[in-house]
Amino acid sequence: MLPVGSPSVAEVVRYRLRVRGQVQGVGFRPFAYRLATELGLGGWVRNDGRGVDMEVQGPLPDLERLMRDLRLKAPPLARVEGIEVREMAPRPACPNFLIEQSRTGMVRTGVSPDAAVCDACLEELFDPADRRYRYPFINCTHCGPRYTIIGALPYDRPNTAMAGFGLCPECRREYGEPLDRRFHAEPVACPTCGPQLTLHDGEGLALAVPDVLAAALGLIRAGQVLAVKGLGGFHLVCDARQGEAVARLRAAKIRAEKPFAVMAANRASLAPWVRCDDQAALLLESTARPIVLLPREPGGDDQFPGVAPGLAWLGVMLPYTPLHYLLFHEAAGRPRGTAWLRQPQDLVLVCTSGNPRGEPLVTDNDEAFRRLHGLADAYVVHDRDILVRCDDSVLQSNRGAPVFIRRARGYAPAPIKLPARGPSVLALGGTLKNTICLTRGDEAFVSQHLGDLDNVAARTALEETVAHLLKVLDIRPERVAHDLHPDFHSSRFALAFAAAHGLPAVAVQHHHAHIAAVMAEHALRGSCLGLALDGVGLGSDGTPWGGELLRVEEGGFQRLGHLRPLALPGGDRAAREPWRMAASALHALGRGSEIIHRFPHEGAEVVARMLERGINAPFTSSAGRLFDAAAGLLGVKDRANFEGQAAMLLEGLALCRGGTPPLGDGYVLGENGILDLLPLLDHLADLGDPDLGAAIFHATLAGGLVEWAVQACARTGIGRVALGGGCFLNGILRTAVREGLERMGIEVYEARRLPPNDGGLSLGQAWVAQAVLLQKE
Repeated sequence: MLPVGSPSVAEVVRYRLRVRGQVQGVGFRPFAYRLATELGLGGWVRNDGRGVDMEVQGPLPDLERLMRDLRLKAPPLARVEGIEVREMAPRPACPNFLIEQSRTGMVRTGVSPDAAVCDACLEELFDPADRRYRYPFINCTHCGPRYTIIGALPYDRPNTAMAGFGLCPECRREYGEPLDRRFHAEPVACPTCGPQLTLHDGEGLALAVPDVLAAALGLIRAGQVLAVKGLGGFHLVCDARQGEAVARLRAAKIRAEKPFAVMAANRASLAPWVRCDDQAALLLESTARPIVLLPREPGGDDQFPGVAPGLAWLGVMLPYTPLHYLLFHEAAGRPRGTAWLRQPQDLVLVCTSGNPRGEPLVTDNDEAFRRLHGLADAYVVHDRDILVRCDDSVLQSNRGAPVFIRRARGYAPAPIKLPARGPSVLALGGTLKNTICLTRGDEAFVSQHLGDLDNVAARTALEETVAHLLKVLDIRPERVAHDLHPDFHSSRFALAFAAAHGLPAVAVQHHHAHIAAVMAEHALRGSCLGLALDGVGLGSDGTPWGGELLRVEEGGFQRLGHLRPLALPGGDRAAREPWRMAASALHALGRGSEIIHRFPHEGAEVVARMLERGINAPFTSSAGRLFDAAAGLLGVKDRANFEGQAAMLLEGLALCRGGTPPLGDGYVLGENGILDLLPLLDHLADLGDPDLGAAIFHATLAGGLVEWAVQACARTGIGRVALGGGCFLNGILRTAVREGLERMGIEVYEARRLPPNDGGLSLGQAWVAQAVLLQKE
């Protein structure tokens, strides 16, 4: 918007412009330079700690056009959130427009996520006449590493991992030419002056090979597992079609059945094995290049043995670094140009996180030789440091909108706009799928996925991420937020940080945070009902919750109801052994005498006695354990090899079966707000068809949840419901609940920019803490 009292069209005017948003490291200054130069405007543009600062002088219509084009024609990776305009006195002579040196100071801008290599760079990469032909670190202002190489803002080369690489004369010319595609592309490099690849054997010793890429592909073809250094860490890579190699990788990672992701050269290369609609393709081919879960076609298990055993989906990603592309290029015989990228390619790679089980991603070369010893047969490394550990993002496609399972590379730490401004909060998330969140004004910066905090290395990585984001965003928190559970490392760290800095700390109940996260990203103010369904979270009454109907206001919540609790025989062990939850259901149904006969496992008698005597069998309202009980009763899975496996298998069976009506008397809605699904479990216990049972379970659970929420809406007069918690990653349940509520005229809100699981907790905690503390002031 122009200042009040703007001058007439004929006058020469001068404006000071402040451009806010994702405008550093994305080619915004040369873009502004080109616009201003084409319009004949004078002035300058520069980066500083708040974004992009400009002064422009010229006729008013030209300045108006400049400001319009700054928004509408911004570079592909830019995101303009606002332009502040201040009128200044014109200067006597201002014929030229310049790009000035960046200024440091208080940081008020964001950090750009990493971006996949662009089409223009790919053309050069596969052009034998280009000086960057087959160079694995090609990039420009429209693509390449950002977040993972940034040590501080403003985003200039001395503040990145490229600081130690001096530019050769040709790269320096490109870097300094405003009209060049590589103008101030901070990672710019070439074979003469930039990072280099090396190949090392399984002991970490450098190998003298004439061509690293050719040698690496040869090892992959020979069934070897390679550790390959990427943008935010190492991948462990092998040929997805070689079952023996996949099995060796599973054994080395102690990962019996948890699915691996695969990388293919393009969408066409996987067409026979997965279904990929246009919306999923948009996600796959976006600059973020996430892993996308795609429905599998028959025969996939045979084609990619052991990659995703028994699951209905395959996690797929496309190449996003030049190094990835070059491996496929090598396998294709080094064709010239990019036409080959539109043709199916035979090579498909398992591409999984390079880390020992449960530990953070490996980022350093020497660390890789040590920590990945025994997991990798050889290493492809380079000498550009990774400053920020960042795993691959994982998404589903939902009616054309992404549903995050894991938000990391390509998305983090792009800010999320909050409904209102508030004090800066540091929120530490939970203990599983951890993220942290920092707020500044009306922006929330949620970190990349950090994983489960169940070992020292993961906890250290959490603390390093806190320190890095505080530094790079230059935020000084005024409040600290954490989960209600006092034994989480994130909670202990939050309290220690708060004490060390003299800050107030706010404990936020787990499921309150789930719903608050959805409300925050949708800018919902006032009251909202929430269905929070997950595995477990400490309730405000000290018991484990997980299937909750809440009324949430800014800063507070009321528990309106919950799923009928089931006992957890053996405590946390019941979450890993679904047969125990099935035994719990049988006991609750008065059929405890069947436990020993139905589950001839070691310990079945002990479990039966636990349930009879109420010893070491706390009760939980967890929806996740309800899924486990159903899977155990149907014989789908007795013991889970990874979190959520039983529920995923159950969903896959229901998908194969197709639509099934809900069980008419499968649930009871009590006057005390309890949704009782024991009648459904009783039916499943006598059903001999797992596919049919899985379909009935999903349909009946969804029907019960919808009626439960609709009745609460009628009682409270609130016409909107937020869906939160990891169970809403289940596409059948999510879709059925959303459509059922919408048919009743209720507004439904789902997680869109963050995962509905614990990866979104930190945002919810931050928003609640802001509201609580503002109410007190």
